[in-house]
Amino acid sequence: MPGNGAGPATGGGVRCPALVIAAPASGQGKTTVTAALARLHARQGRRVRVFKCGPDFLDPHWHQLASGAPVHQLDLWMTGAADCARRLHEAAQDADLLLIEGVMGLFDGERSVADLATHFGIPVLAVVDASAMGGTLGAIVHGLRHYRAGLPWAGVLANRVATERHASLLRAGLNDPADWLGALPRVAPGAGESGPRLLPERHLGLVAAHELPDALQRLDAAADALAATPLGQLDGAALRRWSVEFAAPGNGADDADPASPTPPLLAGRTVAVGGDAAFCFVYDANLQTLERLGARVVRFSPLQGTALPPCDAVWLPGGYPELHAEALAANTGMQQSLREHVAARRAVWAECGGMMALFESITLQDGRRLPLWGLLPGHVTMQRRLAALGPQQLEVLDGQVLRGHTFHYSTCDSPAAVRARTTRPHAPEGGAPGEALYRHGSVQASYFHAWFASNPRATAALFGAE
Repeated sequence: MPGNGAGPATGGGVRCPALVIAAPASGQGKTTVTAALARLHARQGRRVRVFKCGPDFLDPHWHQLASGAPVHQLDLWMTGAADCARRLHEAAQDADLLLIEGVMGLFDGERSVADLATHFGIPVLAVVDASAMGGTLGAIVHGLRHYRAGLPWAGVLANRVATERHASLLRAGLNDPADWLGALPRVAPGAGESGPRLLPERHLGLVAAHELPDALQRLDAAADALAATPLGQLDGAALRRWSVEFAAPGNGADDADPASPTPPLLAGRTVAVGGDAAFCFVYDANLQTLERLGARVVRFSPLQGTALPPCDAVWLPGGYPELHAEALAANTGMQQSLREHVAARRAVWAECGGMMALFESITLQDGRRLPLWGLLPGHVTMQRRLAALGPQQLEVLDGQVLRGHTFHYSTCDSPAAVRARTTRPHAPEGGAPGEALYRHGSVQASYFHAWFASNPRATAALFGAE
């Protein structure tokens, strides 16, 4: 068994090799490289922990399969620096390698991936789609490395490279030969030029790993390709060049400890949480927050179950109700059980896809109009273009604000009462209105995806706490 790359450090901190996998833009191959790297080292017996920067429900499915360990989000705004510090410190105590997949481009957003890497001193591995370039790779790498002084740096991995000659041209363009960590082939191993993507996509992002019977084989193919690169040939001892000290929570700049006791505002209550192919957008950290609030969390399938489990409140999370609209409409048992739950004035928090399923009907992209559950008045319409994307915050109670995000390809039209609207962080007054928080009886619903740990008291209010 390879030795643990982690070790004690000063001031209660712990050291562990770590990399931030970033890129100049979206679509460069960050997820594939991160998952391949995790799978490669997990196969060699190392304990790998993977994190995802920013809000994302889909990439973590692949990283969890690759690493065999839970995957959590890191975001300096949504989750907060203290929460990030606590999770990294906890993971570093038991891991041989930490991998953090970035989001968008390295410097994109107010709290960018570069900000996070610099804040924690984690070296950046740049993944660049080099399929249509040669020596220009050197200019891109020079810019990424030197655009911001003090950015921790590991090197570059060229992705979607055509031939060995192509790789040699790319490598020759680098100012510093030490930046070169290898090249990955342009197509998925075993696939032709027109073959399928190694990790397939659809309108909300990657197809979740659990939906593909050959998901692990796909990761193994990616890991095998990575094993032929200089990056993939680094052993545990070599990885220590990227060892980082992760401070204990409460030390240094991140003084607010998010692990401090949470008031048991949901003690004695049972919260039923939907979870299946139609409702799969659930952060594990949100489930943990409900449990810290004292709730008993039970999972159920709104798609296949015939009735709610005994519960005091329901959470219908986001997902793909549009892909399962006919099956949802046909599940009259679950529909009736939800109606009885609402008639008893028990709380329902319906988030994005969960809200969509509660409307009366949906128009799909092909023009078909199908019925849904009808617990919320109104209609939802799918569209080909993204309708909304980005960080959002929602005031649930007076002064009690939840942080989160929005990401959807549908619009809705509803006469239900709008209790509040989300706002963008740091947005000027008078900007475009945010997502509506609808209130209809005991149902509260919105396109807004909440990060529960950002305000446990506001979270408890969504589930019926006084």
